Amino acid sequence: MKTTFPNPDDILNFTLTIEPDEGMYKGGSFLFTFAINQNFPHDPPKVKCTQKIYHPNIDLEGNVCLNILREDWKPVLNLNAVIVGMQVRLTCFPPCVFGVLRLLLVQFLFLEPNASDPLNKEAAEDLRLNRDGFRRNARTAMGGGSVKGQSYDRVLK
Repeated sequence: MKTTFPNPDDILNFTLTIEPDEGMYKGGSFLFTFAINQNFPHDPPKVKCTQKIYHPNIDLEGNVCLNILREDWKPVLNLNAVIVGMQVRLTCFPPCVFGVLRLLLVQFLFLEPNASDPLNKEAAEDLRLNRDGFRRNARTAMGGGSVKGQSYDRVLK
C-alpha cells in the first residue's frame, strides 16, 4: 500500500494504491483518491477508485460503497479505520493528518466483496449466483478485457 500527495502543500487530498496479495483481486494495482473536507472528522472522506473495475461495491464511475463512508461514519473514526477493513495498517501516514485516520475499508473490499449492498448490481448478482463465474469475470476485467459488453481498465501488475 502506498500513499502519494500530488500536491505536498495539500494534505487533505491524496491517493492510495492498494495491491492485494490474496483473494480474487490478487495481482491487481488499484488507485483511490481521498478528499478530506474542512468539516473532517464530522464528515467522512470522499473516496473514489480511479480505474473502471468489475466489483459489486464499486460502480463504473469509481464510487465506493462502504457503510463506514456513509451511515456508519462517526467523528471518532480515523483514516486507519477506513483501511483496517482492507486488513492493512497505514503506518507511514503523516501524523499531521488528523492522527491515525484509518483510511477506509478498501482492502476489505478486495478480500471479501459484499453482494448484499452493491453499487454494481450486475457484478453483485454474479457473485451471489456463481462465485466461480464472478472470479473469472473479475480476472478478465482486471486484464483489461470486457465483461458482458463493458470494457474495463487493465489493473494487473
